Amino acid sequence: MKLVVQRVTSASVKVDDETIGQIDNGLMVLVGFGENDTQKEADYLSQKLLKLRIFADESGHMNKSAKDIEGKLLLVPQFTLYASTKKNRPSFHKALAPDVATDLFDYFTAKCAEEIDVETGEFGAYMEVSLVNDGPVTILLEKEFKD
Repeated sequence: MKLVVQRVTSASVKVDDETIGQIDNGLMVLVGFGENDTQKEADYLSQKLLKLRIFADESGHMNKSAKDIEGKLLLVPQFTLYASTKKNRPSFHKALAPDVATDLFDYFTAKCAEEIDVETGEFGAYMEVSLVNDGPVTILLEKEFKD
């Protein structure tokens, strides 16, 4: 499972020219699932994301989480995070099958929403994502449990 986490002052996602998710201060997160991902990875990364301290404290140091600043999450499903680029045309054979990935995205969203306000993109839709990256701060989180 991979997350591309961006600290933002604003972010939104549109489908068919309609805004379906929008936040102000918080994190815009691209969420991708690999072929072997399960709820175990989603549990781990939801907690890692919620505890990630990349917002400034009173001293200007990155020491606060999105929860600490009462920020929000905009979660956007992004299967292309698992692109293989060995050739010029990307291959997505390492991405989780769409039907399973949809369920896992919903699970991940629900886990995050237990602790923070969450907006989302739409799985499988063509989306237009806009954001103002604050800093810029962009962090890659990933986890794959080995059996």
